[in-house]
Amino acid sequence: MATTDTLPDDPGTLKAMLLAERARAERLEQIIKELQRHRFGRRAEALPEDQLLLSLEEVEQTAASTEAENEAAAPTERASHAAKRRINRGSLPAHLPRIDVVVDIDDKSCPCCKGELHRIGEDKSERLDIVPAQFRVLVTRRPKYACRSCEDGVLQAPAPARLIEGGLPTEATVAQVLVSKYADHLPLYRQAQIYARQGITLDRSTLADWVGRAAFLLRPVHERLLVRLKGSTKLFADETTAPVLDPGRGKTKTGQLWAYARDDRPWGGTDPPGVAYVYAPDRKAERPIAHLAGFTGTLQVDGYAGYRVLAERGDVRLAFCWAHVRRRFYELAAAGPAPIASEALGRIAGLYAVEGDIRGRSAEERRDARLQRSRPIIDELEPWLRAKLALISQKTKLAEAIRYALSRWEGLTRFLDDGRIEIDSNVVERAIRPIALNRKNALFAGSDGGGEHWAVVASLIETCKLIDIEPHAYLADVITKIVNGHPNSKIDGLLPWAYPVAAALQDVA
Repeated sequence: MATTDTLPDDPGTLKAMLLAERARAERLEQIIKELQRHRFGRRAEALPEDQLLLSLEEVEQTAASTEAENEAAAPTERASHAAKRRINRGSLPAHLPRIDVVVDIDDKSCPCCKGELHRIGEDKSERLDIVPAQFRVLVTRRPKYACRSCEDGVLQAPAPARLIEGGLPTEATVAQVLVSKYADHLPLYRQAQIYARQGITLDRSTLADWVGRAAFLLRPVHERLLVRLKGSTKLFADETTAPVLDPGRGKTKTGQLWAYARDDRPWGGTDPPGVAYVYAPDRKAERPIAHLAGFTGTLQVDGYAGYRVLAERGDVRLAFCWAHVRRRFYELAAAGPAPIASEALGRIAGLYAVEGDIRGRSAEERRDARLQRSRPIIDELEPWLRAKLALISQKTKLAEAIRYALSRWEGLTRFLDDGRIEIDSNVVERAIRPIALNRKNALFAGSDGGGEHWAVVASLIETCKLIDIEPHAYLADVITKIVNGHPNSKIDGLLPWAYPVAAALQDVA
């Protein structure tokens, strides 16, 4: 701030300087609050699901411990709780193998008259038992045959094709490594430690070789998946960082994993959901342009400016995400009293209330409901935001939040006239979360090639999860078919959508 020796004589100029310094101080105070919240508070608008479940687990464990203590002190209470569990626990899936264990009496003579007892029935109970994962060795024998009368040679069946020629693993073993790495987020070195506990010594580099070969084999399936998704009229897009080792510099560089997803289930669409990831070494606008070549329709995205370059080409219309708008106002409201931000949140909540009521209805019904109920909210929200923007300092975070919304207003309101468009891009953000978790556990990919492998395998696994296909069975089957010469002309038969859906399993309470 200027010293008293340099203060201007003009009162108007002095007032303007004081207002500018006040706005600067408010902005710095807001930044400090956000940093404090980032460091000490929760970072999401709502408690993350995994954190919520973790808290619930602790509560349930404590309750179970207390219940066990009470049962030990009162045997009658133990019997009462056991009867309640039998009523509420449900039944175990019929496809599981059953091993009968008969608990019988030693003496089958009547304790009164010593006559022979006859069986009048039985009590039967089922419990869930688990055998830890076990390795086994498949021994392949190929007998050789020769004729005693001729000397023309030896006949023998050809060796079956393998993914790893001369190697140890079956295709199912490789599929297990892939699922553990990309679905269960277990880095290869941890998998090697798990195998070592069962006496199987597998070096991490050996597992990496298996993953690389499998990812190369699955590339055509991944490419076809992306092509099929681009044949849709509406897609979601998002991107996230993918740290990659940069050997020449001895550190990591920041690559990107782009996600392109389809999920028409909220409006009853018939196309199956799916997601395809594409690795790129940077975040330039030319990346989505190249990835989405041939796509025509609506692309639902966040506020990244690179997508606008894609829309300027004329084939793609952008629909923006209200969750990103809401998040900016939420951050302001969570940091302290913020009447304008809080009111904006309330108005946006009205839009989401409508969406909650119409989820699952047809596109036409959704459009009609939005025009009737959401349009009035939107029509009032825009002039309200512009009026508030004119009253506040343009350098504040609140002004940034308002400008963010107003500068994307056309894309934010596109959902009103098309029942197929969602109010936000949460579909693809959910598809990004497993990538973020894998990134957290593995820290970085070993190379750009590793990033590409990550995209290939994760695309197939996450698509399986979206359509309730068991990923291990799917990958083992697809790898086996490709190794045995599945024709490229029938590659659609290898997509997760073509894989038979297993019968729904009944949950056990």
